[in-house]
Amino acid sequence: MPVLYHHWLSPAARFVRVLLAEKRIGFDLRIEKEWDRRPAFLALNPAGEVPVLVMDDGKAYSGVMAIAEFLEEVVPEPALLTGSADERYEIRRLVGWFHTKLGSEVTRHLVTEKLFKRFFGMGEPDSEAIRCAAHNLKIHLKYITFLVERRHYLAGQQFTMADAAAAAHISVADYFGNIYWQDWPHVKEWYVRVKSRRSVRTLLSDKIKGLAPSPHYSELDF
Repeated sequence: MPVLYHHWLSPAARFVRVLLAEKRIGFDLRIEKEWDRRPAFLALNPAGEVPVLVMDDGKAYSGVMAIAEFLEEVVPEPALLTGSADERYEIRRLVGWFHTKLGSEVTRHLVTEKLFKRFFGMGEPDSEAIRCAAHNLKIHLKYITFLVERRHYLAGQQFTMADAAAAAHISVADYFGNIYWQDWPHVKEWYVRVKSRRSVRTLLSDKIKGLAPSPHYSELDF
């Protein structure tokens, strides 16, 4: 069975988990503390980052979008990168937006300040970084609102990689209780639809000992 190396709140690994589940590919999860820089893990991915997907033949795949494109090629149905060239472009653009822009402006700050610094002795949380993440999160939630006011899902009428990428990051922010859902009704409506998918529900069972998620984190109707 394929093995996916991940850690608890890695949005990139969560994204790949959703894709694997959507395509009904069975896999085992293996926690990788990438900050330990294990030689055996570096042999799989010299970048030292999760996710890494090791297939049954022993081949290791890394790079979040490279893995996504690989899965789309080897298991084409159900398609998560679909439509015309312009429609596929839009899906790719949004996946890049969430992993790069939302990731660097919001998720990375939250995980570093609220998880890593607390559990791994990396110093006191930087309150300015947390405030910056909260400010940036509002900008991204406004953008998601703009999208879902015009589309059923983020890139169009059906669930795609774009929704998987956004859900991966939003689920991390929601774990920490950083989203005040009453202020974002359109985003909430979209997230309820996404959260109800079996592929996303698997993420919501993740719990970190000593760091409880927000009370509504795993609720499908909240």
